[in-house]
Amino acid sequence: MCEPMYATGVAASLRSQWDRDEGLGQNHNAVKFLGQDYESLRAQCSQSRRPFEDSLFPCTASSLGFNELGPRSSKTHGVCWKRPTEICRRPEFIVDGATRTDICQGALGDCWLLAAIASLTLNDNLLHRVVPHGQDFGQGYAGIFHFQFWQFGEWVEVVIDDRLPVKDGKLLFVHSAEGTEFWSALLEKAYAKLNGCYEALSGGSTSEGFEDFTGGVTEMYELRKAPPDLYNIISRAVERGSLLGCSIDITNTRDMESVTFKKLVKGHAYSVTGVDEVVYRGNLTKLVRIRNPWGEVEWTGAWSDNSREWDSVDRSIRSRLQNRSEDGEFWMSFSDFLREFSRLELCNLTADALQNSQLKKWSSSLYQGEWRKGSTAGGCRNFPATFWLNPQFKIALQHPDSPGQSECSFLVGLMQKDRRKKRREGKDMETIGFAVNCLHSQFVGRSGVHLKREFFLTNASSARSELFINLREVSSRLRLPAGEYIIVPSTFEPHKEADFVLRVFSEKPANSEELDDDIIAELPTETRLDESQIDQGFKNLFRQLAGPDMEISVTELQTILNRIISKHKDLKTDGFTKEACRSMINLMDTDGSGKLGLTEFHVLWEKIKRYLTIFRQFDLDKSGTMSSYEMRMALDSAGFKLTNKLFQLIILRYTEADMSVDFDNFVTCLVRLETMYKSFKTMDTDNDQVISLNFFQWITLTMFA
Repeated sequence: MCEPMYATGVAASLRSQWDRDEGLGQNHNAVKFLGQDYESLRAQCSQSRRPFEDSLFPCTASSLGFNELGPRSSKTHGVCWKRPTEICRRPEFIVDGATRTDICQGALGDCWLLAAIASLTLNDNLLHRVVPHGQDFGQGYAGIFHFQFWQFGEWVEVVIDDRLPVKDGKLLFVHSAEGTEFWSALLEKAYAKLNGCYEALSGGSTSEGFEDFTGGVTEMYELRKAPPDLYNIISRAVERGSLLGCSIDITNTRDMESVTFKKLVKGHAYSVTGVDEVVYRGNLTKLVRIRNPWGEVEWTGAWSDNSREWDSVDRSIRSRLQNRSEDGEFWMSFSDFLREFSRLELCNLTADALQNSQLKKWSSSLYQGEWRKGSTAGGCRNFPATFWLNPQFKIALQHPDSPGQSECSFLVGLMQKDRRKKRREGKDMETIGFAVNCLHSQFVGRSGVHLKREFFLTNASSARSELFINLREVSSRLRLPAGEYIIVPSTFEPHKEADFVLRVFSEKPANSEELDDDIIAELPTETRLDESQIDQGFKNLFRQLAGPDMEISVTELQTILNRIISKHKDLKTDGFTKEACRSMINLMDTDGSGKLGLTEFHVLWEKIKRYLTIFRQFDLDKSGTMSSYEMRMALDSAGFKLTNKLFQLIILRYTEADMSVDFDNFVTCLVRLETMYKSFKTMDTDNDQVISLNFFQWITLTMFA
């Protein structure tokens, strides 16, 4: 491992978090994707009078895809890239406002995304958060456009040029029905850039698009088990501008995008764009309006565009609702909707309570986290030896939903990050989920504690995600009695690496926080004996080892330790390095000589003996090395309680290729921890847990600690 790169990576991560704490990442102050600033790039293009060419998303095969849209694919043969000004005489960005019919699917399986875009057009405020005002092909045109997307807790601004892939004279991917309107095609390109390439957008869930356009939280309803008030839920959601999508499950791969007898497409994402009620033959009939992003292929059953049912509806209502054009949008009865479709995805924009007609804001929290092999990727409860290593989050439910009840409603959404980008590397979604445990009285009110293995071995889960599944997000609406609970998000199997966002929404105010150990060093008191108190046998050994100057140098310490450790056949080690021995001397050298005298070496010797005892105690499988979870328990026994993040850094720094920690790395780690702790305590003269350093002091401390 390159240590300077490792250190600067940690510093960059801290700097990034400080920026976000200052408000970077909000919609009005979006993160600039790949560092590209729209205004400055646009000004450069205007000054040079040359349209923008985006070198970070070039017009090459790599921007199209890697497999089905790869360089050798027939789908990409003959593709060229053209600006809208080269495609038609008078291109427009948006004509008469953005509408659902502006979005027709091309040769890419991203109907899920297009269904989400179609829903977005129903709410101008939402649309223009994603598609900023003031963009067109008129005066000031410079071939550059920008869009904003919500990405895992923050808004990101993506800049693109307007060169679009064309084949046989037509746009290869998304296009408008009119052919002269380009906002949807450019939006799709920006989203492809964000995810690495166009092919990365193939296949997905409409909820993913919903959330990336709004920052909302999605709930999913299986229509075979629909709640009795689902029509009211949909109606209120439409009124609030929430985004809704629906789909029909497939039973095998041959079903994918197959068309049913009544012209519904299986395995295809539709948008729900409206609801209404009409009087039909004396009865009130509930209707649902649905749109196919293909812009064609419509339902032919009851209440379809040309069905006879409309003949029995009042003329004024019929003229308001009925649309006879083949635009992909159609009505159907709510009962047919429940029967024909399998799933409804609903994105709550303001996270209102859907089980209550009274609109209320949810209380919400968002946490960034990561699963890392060897430190925080513990797997699900099926793996008790490692499950406790996962990140842990506490929620305090204090206010029941209504008087006289004990239960509190809340929604947990667990989302894995950046998985589409990794498709090019052959990786896809991990299988994720979460468990919820009630906290016992000894842990209630405490935050500086990471619950250990014993807690989970003796306490069953109070709730969990409905499934562990390989979707970007798993969400569940839960109801539990008032109290404090711990949420443990995980991959299904241990040692699977991914970054995640955990969001918690509660009907009533509820405090939540990450549950993690406070950073504490409880070190045993060291006994520094006078030379006269040291055992004569040890003195003789020291004289023999130290030589005439009666001081042990770095090289001599390395020789001594490696000679001794080689006699312990139960320990695996590569031997102590000079750097490790220098760290030990820096810790013990009280007179600044760079060497160890008799009393200093005696303290170090006792320390190493103590480390050896701890190592053997927590090498539970007697392998001669430590696994990551054995390491965490050993550090705790040695007096160091560390946060997940610090433990993760230690595992990165001190493990071998197989994620094991051998004895020399174990000792080196403890020595470095103790050195840094003692250095800080020495400089924290007023004991306020804060020190101030100039650059000289900082570099002196880090270079020689």
